[in-house]
Amino acid sequence: MRKIMENWFESTLWSTRLFILLPVIFSMLAAIALFVIASYDIYEVILYTLHVFSSHLHPENFHEKVVGIIISAVDLYLIAVVMLLFSFGLYELFISKIDAAERSEGSKILQIHSLDELKDKLAKVIVMVLVVSFFKRVLHTTYSNPLEMLYFAGAILALALGLYFLHKGGNHQ
Repeated sequence: MRKIMENWFESTLWSTRLFILLPVIFSMLAAIALFVIASYDIYEVILYTLHVFSSHLHPENFHEKVVGIIISAVDLYLIAVVMLLFSFGLYELFISKIDAAERSEGSKILQIHSLDELKDKLAKVIVMVLVVSFFKRVLHTTYSNPLEMLYFAGAILALALGLYFLHKGGNHQ
């Protein structure tokens, strides 16, 4: 009787891993939604740019507006990639290897073999999201004195060093 209870409990415990399908599915849907939203933003920028060129106008802050929207779209794309990596990683770690990915001759970036590997890949993409967000904010910042420019240069140096060490320590997938 004890062995039967133990087998039943272990089987039930093992089956609870299937609840991971919820974050897998919703992360994938979130990624798709972000890809669509970012693509729509880019589409709107293209239409706006075509309108400006066809009407021979040059609105004030045209370049800043266009670049700002494009940087925001890139930011959304990167966040969507984080969601995809998260989704693929959880599935591979808790449910099953993705057979199509194993057979694929394409990039192996979406294959995850350990929780540490998933965290490392997510951290790298999140750092890139932060870098893009930093430059989006910098685009709309005005500098009133030389000390602010020095802080800006220091921030860029810190980002460059961070990216250098992040790239140096990784396995470059």
